[in-house]
Amino acid sequence: MSNRAPWNRPTTPLRLFFDGACPFCRAEIDWLQRRDRHGRLVPVDIAAAGFDAARWGFDPGEVRRVLHAIAPDGRVLRGMEAVRAAYGAVGLGWLVAPTGWPGLRGVFDRLYAAFARNRLAWGARWLRLRSVRPRAATQGSCARCAG
Repeated sequence: MSNRAPWNRPTTPLRLFFDGACPFCRAEIDWLQRRDRHGRLVPVDIAAAGFDAARWGFDPGEVRRVLHAIAPDGRVLRGMEAVRAAYGAVGLGWLVAPTGWPGLRGVFDRLYAAFARNRLAWGARWLRLRSVRPRAATQGSCARCAG
């Protein structure tokens, strides 16, 4: 067993399989990529045309249900474990380290599972809310205010 802290960055890339159809997932990948100064995170969009889950040894339904990653050592990581690895790959593992602590790990794993189940529906609502606010702002005032 390694004595390396779990949030230390690996020296080779982590492949992170994310759902590009999910606005939250896209935003998180964009955020992580901006912080990946050493090229240690390789995002793979499972919603992209031509993505073949079997090529990577994944079940197509399972890879769409939860985040997957392939660690530099070849291990397949799923759910919060993949999230922790992604943050660690870009040097921000300390931000999510508490999600792996005994007593908290199960709570965060269940929260992630709830998010994963609902991410597309919540993302659609989030996009609708975002699209309403900028339109009112760009028109100068909302219909209620334009008296």
